[in-house]
Amino acid sequence: MKKVLVHGSGHGAASWDETVKYMRTGDDICCPDLSAVLNEREAVYSNLYAAFAEYCNRIDGQIDLCGISLGGILALDYAINFPEKVRSLVLIGTPHKVPKGMFAIQNIIFRFLPESVFVDMAFNKRDTFVLGNSLKNLDFSNSVQHMNCPVLIICGEKDRANMKSAHYLAEHIKGAKEEIIENAGHVVNEEKPQMLARILDEFWGHNLEGNSSAMQN
Repeated sequence: MKKVLVHGSGHGAASWDETVKYMRTGDDICCPDLSAVLNEREAVYSNLYAAFAEYCNRIDGQIDLCGISLGGILALDYAINFPEKVRSLVLIGTPHKVPKGMFAIQNIIFRFLPESVFVDMAFNKRDTFVLGNSLKNLDFSNSVQHMNCPVLIICGEKDRANMKSAHYLAEHIKGAKEEIIENAGHVVNEEKPQMLARILDEFWGHNLEGNSSAMQN
């Protein structure tokens, strides 16, 4: 089963390296680079999502999806639209409804930051700004209530901006489990890679494969 780990806008695909290193099996894991997936299309969310959906649809069979922040938004959106393709979903620091006020403040700050700050981010300064503006009307509040695949919600204890959404998703997605990682902020995959690897291994290995075996018996 292919596992797709999706990074956020502030970090690239390499942000998963440490987590993958600690996971029990890495052969079936892929970490797409969202900038490469976008493939020079205009950096608006509709284009990014369409490109991401195309990427996932090219993978044979079902997939296990895990996304953080923007990656979580893409993973959630895809799981809602392609339920037959997604075996399981893990959302890390993912908003169920994009907070317009926070994004407005963030974009103001971005305007005054030099280009050099964006070198290690997923997109350059202009694309980050454009993408942020195109996200502000996203709202999955109602859609998540119709999901049926196994879902794990993860949030860093110090990630106050996304804690409310973590609780909302855990409460409104049928059967969803919630995991709060102590002494971690928003970028859990870089702050607590070993712990995150253990949580993912347990969720994907024990819970899902155990359930599959039980169903076969």
